[in-house]
Amino acid sequence: MGDDGGVTATATAPTAGPATAGAGPLRIGPHEVRTPVVLAPMAGITGEAYRTLCREQMEAAGGEGVFVSEMVTSRALVERTPESLRLVRHGPAVALRSTQLYGVEPRTVGAAVRVLVEEDLADHVDLNFGCPVAKVTRKGGGAALPWKSSLFASVVREAVRAAEPAGVPVTVKMRVGVDAEHHTYLDAGRAAEGEGAAAVALHARTAEQYYSGTADWSRIARLKEAVTSVPVLGNGDVWSGEDAVRMVAETGCDGVVVGRGCLGRPWLFADLAAAFAGRPERVRPTLGEVAAMLHRHAVLLAEEFGTAEAPDEDRACRDIRKHVAWYLKGFPVGSSLRQRLALVPTLDALAEVLSELDADAPWPGDDAEGPRGRTAATKRVALPEGWLDSRELTGSAARMVTDAEASVSGG
Repeated sequence: MGDDGGVTATATAPTAGPATAGAGPLRIGPHEVRTPVVLAPMAGITGEAYRTLCREQMEAAGGEGVFVSEMVTSRALVERTPESLRLVRHGPAVALRSTQLYGVEPRTVGAAVRVLVEEDLADHVDLNFGCPVAKVTRKGGGAALPWKSSLFASVVREAVRAAEPAGVPVTVKMRVGVDAEHHTYLDAGRAAEGEGAAAVALHARTAEQYYSGTADWSRIARLKEAVTSVPVLGNGDVWSGEDAVRMVAETGCDGVVVGRGCLGRPWLFADLAAAFAGRPERVRPTLGEVAAMLHRHAVLLAEEFGTAEAPDEDRACRDIRKHVAWYLKGFPVGSSLRQRLALVPTLDALAEVLSELDADAPWPGDDAEGPRGRTAATKRVALPEGWLDSRELTGSAARMVTDAEASVSGG
């Protein structure tokens, strides 16, 4: 047990994996990072605590990436809600503060970007046009918005215009389209490039696909052919360092965005750093090392939700529950102990239950590899009535978009 009552982390002896070809650095506007890897914004996941763990793993392996905050709604940030201000907080050790904004009304998005840059809260702003969740798309936001060509261009234009005086780059993250009949990615990619976006990232699925099936990396290759003056980043089904390097090799993209593959596995960023540097080592932690990381994650969550001096242990212990299954994936941990981990009320109680694990249990290999997180079947995309009838925004749809700015959580 560590001095804080937690489990003390130990260094994992790296295991050898196949060596890979190296890849160059990633440039986003004025910023350059050694490793062409971006941690995808994930609501309820990539808060300050988890970004810290992932960043530390990458840096320990000699890498340097981009670690983006959870999505923050533009309206909430303009109104300075306490939760929105928490979500855009970055620690003092973060050299490149990246924040993702969600918005559907251009002026509101521009105002939110001004809050970020004028108050020196971000060095990079990412715009969310990829969320497939019904409460977002039914209001015309997220992955639904690029269908409205002029609206999409206006949102990007206002964000870039607001960020430009401070030299803060704006990037765009999107999907292939609404469904198989309504693709938007090529038009949207070219439009974002034309409006001054510093990079474009593509999740190679439609909104209808949600997280099902296999990402179609050929779409990333096509986007790379269409967008020629700024980096194109690929997203979807990157579960390992080998996957990341293969995506770059197969599509020609300039870097990868990693989301579900790192759930409960911040070590993946050490593997990514090694893979892109052409080194064979891969981190394969023991169960004891996984337990130590899980406990540290909870400690950081308590500080994130409260302060270092007054941590919010109750909220942290409730929040860490969703991470437990991801951390323990593939390990021989019984259902009773897993249930107890989900019910601990304090950090000390969490440490006590974790101490019952077999600390020497080795990494379970294939059982711990591969897909993590949501893999639900395709879902019919919830859209405003008549949304797909036209690529332009008119009438009731225009009024709905304005109303939507205040109706989506995320700060």
